Amino acid sequence: MPGSALARLIALIVPVALLGGALGSQYVGGLHPCEMCYWQRWPHGAAILLAAAAFAMPARSRTLTALASLAIAISGAIGVYHAGVEIGWWQGITTCTAGGALSLDQLMKVPLVRCDQIQWSLFGISMAGWNAIISLGAFAAISALLIRSRP
Repeated sequence: MPGSALARLIALIVPVALLGGALGSQYVGGLHPCEMCYWQRWPHGAAILLAAAAFAMPARSRTLTALASLAIAISGAIGVYHAGVEIGWWQGITTCTAGGALSLDQLMKVPLVRCDQIQWSLFGISMAGWNAIISLGAFAAISALLIRSRP
């Protein structure tokens, strides 16, 4: 598989997996996202659309793949910031989320989610930390593949 085709595939698979994992942890695992968790999801959604467009428009594939990679990197950078807030390296935002447009009764049943508290971790790394590691790693891999396969 040529480098640009592999880059395009990574640009699609990584955000689908990360966004799918986030949504799965929310709707299947019962973990409620904080505001910064939502911030990390939007760039992955954009990356999915851009990478899908790269498959649909071969003439613009490299540009769209590069843009998808940039969106993945943005999510990773937000993940670094969020993980730093969770660890206490810096101050985060002061608002918390309870999720979407809810009635007062529904709102009272949803737990308050703080951005500076880790809800889940693996090997001492939070979900925000894993998002940062995987997203920035994918950005580096996609970038290297695109550079190496320049026409």
